[in-house]
Amino acid sequence: MGLRKYLRNCRLANVEQSDFERVVIFTFETWAGEMRLYLELFGGGNAILVDEKGTILQALTYKRMRDRNIIRDQIFRFAPPVGKNPFRVCREDFVECIKGSGDVEIVRVLARSLSIGGFYAEEVLLRTAIDKRTICNELRDPEIHKVFDELQIILSRTVDGKFEPCIILDDDDDFVDVVPFRLKCYADFEHKCYESFNETLDEFYVRVGAIEKALTVATEEVGSLKQEMERLKRIIEMQEEACATAKTNMQENKRMGDIIHVHAGELEALLHRFLAGREEGKAWDEIVSEVLAEKKTGVKSSGFLVSFDDKHLVVDVCLDGLQFGLSLRRSLFDNAARFYRRYKRAKQKLDGAKIAMEESHRKLEEVEARLEKAEAAGSVSPVEVIEEVAERKIERKKWFEKFRWFVSSDGVLVVAGKDAVSNEVLVNKYATDGDIVFHADVVGAPFVVVKMNGEKPSEECLRQAGVFAASFSRGWREGFASVDVYWVKPDQLDKSAKSGQYVPKGGFVVRGKRNWMRGSPLRLAVGIVKEENGKIRFIGGPVESVVARTDTYVVIVPGDLGGKTLLKQILKDLIEKMPKKLQRKDLKVSFEEIREFVPFSKGRIWEG
Repeated sequence: MGLRKYLRNCRLANVEQSDFERVVIFTFETWAGEMRLYLELFGGGNAILVDEKGTILQALTYKRMRDRNIIRDQIFRFAPPVGKNPFRVCREDFVECIKGSGDVEIVRVLARSLSIGGFYAEEVLLRTAIDKRTICNELRDPEIHKVFDELQIILSRTVDGKFEPCIILDDDDDFVDVVPFRLKCYADFEHKCYESFNETLDEFYVRVGAIEKALTVATEEVGSLKQEMERLKRIIEMQEEACATAKTNMQENKRMGDIIHVHAGELEALLHRFLAGREEGKAWDEIVSEVLAEKKTGVKSSGFLVSFDDKHLVVDVCLDGLQFGLSLRRSLFDNAARFYRRYKRAKQKLDGAKIAMEESHRKLEEVEARLEKAEAAGSVSPVEVIEEVAERKIERKKWFEKFRWFVSSDGVLVVAGKDAVSNEVLVNKYATDGDIVFHADVVGAPFVVVKMNGEKPSEECLRQAGVFAASFSRGWREGFASVDVYWVKPDQLDKSAKSGQYVPKGGFVVRGKRNWMRGSPLRLAVGIVKEENGKIRFIGGPVESVVARTDTYVVIVPGDLGGKTLLKQILKDLIEKMPKKLQRKDLKVSFEEIREFVPFSKGRIWEG
């Protein structure tokens, strides 16, 4: 934002390097005069904008240093040079520099004192057959002059522009380096040459960057997905325990209620024994003692007693191996009803827990699929990533691809809205006077535009558009076999309602005559086509429109099979119908790509 403030609509006048330093200078002509942007390509990097007087206006990083400051409103100064400019070093200065370096290795002197870096310092020494670890004191004058001459040969090639740009490849065809001309250190490597150095750099860094990014992203994603997978597994484990507990409670409470009804006579007698004793003025302990005594004599009703809670007035009994309490404050059948209510609550909890667990399993399946894909991405070879980058193109979507659409068997584009917002956009922006608009006689159905562009539609085109409109209505979700649809002209649609009425978003008022098509069947097809570039993709729409473009398709109709189960089954059937060579080589697709062609993500495969 800071740069935009000063450099908006300005002219770039010049680009240059500061001497032999790692600083690029962009000179701009602006409304406020000449400005320079310094890009420092060392340390952590920095970008500094100055005015024509050299005053700092903006910087990426502000800091105070020992030899200079990068502070707003101060004069910009270059960092002290690290070494000499090799283009300006004469033979005498070079010899003096080497001899004056004492017991320092020659490769270090070249790299630091001349700022050519270790790589090119080693290349110069390799060409002179001098060991890079040789001490400067041990070099003889002819050797020093030979080093200078080889350095000048390399430097002259950059000045004269005698480039032979190439990428260096190893035995596995992996990229190793990119160089402006052939170097002796890479004599035994494969060279891939290009017309310009810019093209070479672009090829190298785009592809190497893609490999590094692919591997880094895959590694990070794998770690994140593994954590998510473990979290979901813990949730599923807790949900399974909750289901087991709810199931046990459900079964026990129902069994208690059933036992009460089966042994109603004996249990009624037992409760009456307690209540009658209390009416006679007996203490609870005395009544319990009497019942226990009767238990020993074989009285059946008394034999059910286990204990008595005089605080809560609950008689604990044991029947058929199940122990439970009966409240004296309730009738026997009220006690049974209480257990049945508990049974219903436990059943509701169990049903809810099962739904939650199914959702957790669905999420776990998605995470496992993503993990498998991420692990596969992390294990791909650099060649595979490079091939993918080479094939990658920026494909701009056509306007209708953000809606649902298909091409009829006679080549007419048919487009449908996905929701209320897209309905509005489709009709208001893309429906023209020569088009036809379909709508199913179902609340909330999408509007479907047949792009006739003034041409007369065929009966087959109208029929297919009607099937499309019917299939993506709520009739599919409700399991209807057919739905009535109608078509009108775009100018018959109006957003203005009568006084006191309201037209919801995505809806329109239809004026004038409606052209009805009764009983449009709810039936679609999903197919696979191979495009001219060799890529495989899915298509969907009325059966006839899909059959006209591919022999590999399945037909779907309304049904109760939903979600991944249906999508996976469709993909499985499509793969089985494809040629074997496409199954092995070209079919890199996911069942999720099918979802947009299946109304409400539910239905069944029609075998007719």
